[in-house]
Amino acid sequence: MTDLIRDRRDSRLVDAACAAAEAAERTAGIDIRLLDSVGDLEGVRRLYEHIWRTGENNPPVTADLLVAMAKAGSYVSGAFDGDEMVGACFGFFSPPAREALHSHIAGVSARVQGRNVGFAMKLHQRAWALPRGVNEVCWTYDPLIRRNAYFNITKLAADADEYLPNFYGPMDDDINRSDDTDRIMVRWRLGSPDVEAACVGRPRAADARAALADGAVVGLGVSPDDCPVAGRSDARTVLVGVPADIEGMRESDPARAARWRGALRDVLCELLTEGAVVRGFDRAGWYIVDRQESK
Repeated sequence: MTDLIRDRRDSRLVDAACAAAEAAERTAGIDIRLLDSVGDLEGVRRLYEHIWRTGENNPPVTADLLVAMAKAGSYVSGAFDGDEMVGACFGFFSPPAREALHSHIAGVSARVQGRNVGFAMKLHQRAWALPRGVNEVCWTYDPLIRRNAYFNITKLAADADEYLPNFYGPMDDDINRSDDTDRIMVRWRLGSPDVEAACVGRPRAADARAALADGAVVGLGVSPDDCPVAGRSDARTVLVGVPADIEGMRESDPARAARWRGALRDVLCELLTEGAVVRGFDRAGWYIVDRQESK
């Protein structure tokens, strides 16, 4: 973490962010550092090819682009387990008035999943961004992937801001396959109390059972055979379910996976477009969505 800088912008917040990032790095047993050499950035390209199974002719990013981004002052980092790069993340700045960074791609090798490497990488990014005048980091994720929804909304306490249908268009890799690339844009408000708490191990609360007991309805459920079941969304709080393993389903039953994409888009996109707020994501597979009170 020696490459993180501190200034007087908000010394308490920056110092706490650096301490949380350093603790997460130690817990994960990795070393995270900023990257700018061609060799390291080629390593990022190879790692991403392996994670997304794209092959050499269709990499998610090229090393020469990463070189240019690093030279321009954007964020490019790698996570190392000994000498092996096991994770990488890069992002670029939004317009100056936004005081925001767009985190475009973050990936972690399957070999170290379960060690909280992704969490440590995001905390490193936060500690890097705060002293550079960045108040929020934005990125997109596939709302059908349960573990990503939990990681972003609950563990990091990022806010689901917008549903983006088929945002990237067709993507030729073994993760997205032929599915539409619907995404949710999240905003990680770096100085918010929820984010500060999440970064020291107190994730955002999310309890679907409690919400049901308090009057929530199921807007989209999951059948015993893992199919989408349309419900109702006429209550203040709506639960929106997702399958346990959409990536496996895309391989074994692409037609059913496509039904899930359409069903989730119909319910969750409409709710967010109407101004509803995702309060949290229960690890059991439920978005907890609150409609806003009419004025």
